[in-house]
Amino acid sequence: MADPKGFLKVTERELPARRPVPVRILDWKEVYEPGDSAVLRRQASRCMDCGIPFCHQGCPLGNLIPEWNDLMYRGEGRAAIERLHATNNFPEFTGRLCPAPCESACVLGINQPAVTIKQIEVSTIDEAFANGWVEPKAPSRLTGKTVAVVGSGPAGLAAAQQLTRAGHTVAVYERDDRIGGLLRYGIPDFKMEKRHLEARLRQMQDEGTRFRAGVTIGVDISWSDLRARYDAVVIATGATLPRDLPIPGRDLAGVHFAMEYLVESNKAVAGDTVPHQITAEGRHVVVIGGGDTGADCIGTAHRQGALSVTNLAIGKRPADTRPESQPWPMTPQVFEVSSAHEEGGERQFLASTVEFLANDAGEVRAVRVAETEYVDGRRVPKSGTEREIPADLVLIAMGFTGPERDLLEEQTDTQFTERGNIERDGDFQTTVPGVFVAGDAGRGQSLIVWAIAEGRSVAAKVDAYLMGETLLPAPVHPTDAPIGL
Repeated sequence: MADPKGFLKVTERELPARRPVPVRILDWKEVYEPGDSAVLRRQASRCMDCGIPFCHQGCPLGNLIPEWNDLMYRGEGRAAIERLHATNNFPEFTGRLCPAPCESACVLGINQPAVTIKQIEVSTIDEAFANGWVEPKAPSRLTGKTVAVVGSGPAGLAAAQQLTRAGHTVAVYERDDRIGGLLRYGIPDFKMEKRHLEARLRQMQDEGTRFRAGVTIGVDISWSDLRARYDAVVIATGATLPRDLPIPGRDLAGVHFAMEYLVESNKAVAGDTVPHQITAEGRHVVVIGGGDTGADCIGTAHRQGALSVTNLAIGKRPADTRPESQPWPMTPQVFEVSSAHEEGGERQFLASTVEFLANDAGEVRAVRVAETEYVDGRRVPKSGTEREIPADLVLIAMGFTGPERDLLEEQTDTQFTERGNIERDGDFQTTVPGVFVAGDAGRGQSLIVWAIAEGRSVAAKVDAYLMGETLLPAPVHPTDAPIGL
């Protein structure tokens, strides 16, 4: 235990300061200032090393949180990263992007602010990279078996790394021009600079994982040919079909899905030339959807020089504190102010979008919204409350409905669930023998930590399928979920 009286001595959470808003919106660098090691040790000392550590249950990866909290408190960073890597392939991703359900489950959260688990995690991995402690772990022998992983997001990368380390020859296929999936093109640099992704990819390449960018499975290589070439296939393409908003004016110029906008922005930030880029510069921007993707659009619009940014959420404003209906250790729905929200703009709740209005040139000029009312459990626009919000650019960030399915259905016998996800059994295997699925493609839209957990889990199942047994970490069942999720 870090400090038996630590939680009594230090009763408040301390996090690194965010860079001043007027400064950080001028660039695309991460928003946080460098952390203070003394603050980190104080926060780590608050961990109580509970007899029943609910943070383990809150984390889909089962991270050994009290162990590396204790090690970081004692200044044993190298040992801490070993314990962290024991369950999490990519703490540099989760430490920046995960909403930290572990903190909602922290026992200290019953009557105090939770331990700053996420900050301790990202500090641990950043220190490890800075000191050269993140080294390739190439397999001692090769099995002669081959695996294709389709999709290079967190689920695909986790599966690939585990299978490579087990001795299989693994090739990761990605249709985009660079490896990384949503980590590359869906996450703005102000949340995670791409140098972190590049560092991890170098490690994976040195371990033996092969990357094939710019290859669309189903077009450049058919799904049947891929299955014939490899002993097993893992589908980790994510849930990329965006939820649409089919209302009058949807086809107007200037109305886009969030990912169209974010992908082009991330490519431009990476130095690519993006013809006719969708940009917020000099525009009144309306972002529809109150989740993380919407917040990414808000932060991006600020950096591009938007005249105004309005964020619309159809539901009620969450409570500032944990509601009684969501007691510890559940993950509560509470009002959050992300770095993007802090940078400006207006957030409107109970706002139902009714229509997109056009100017004479056929471009969007405004969004007509109405107050949301609840009728028989449904959220509907309240008649007589309509109003207009000026908009030159509208970004729809209402989540995702599932994986793309046309090519899979045309070329394979893969089945889909009623919710549009790829059907799979308890071993993560699809209805096609030897073809497995992990992450959002099989689970539906979820958290990055779940993607990595499922990537690790499917790797164990594939290894057992190929070899008859496995020494890889025991998998989670596809239907398992931590408390509150």
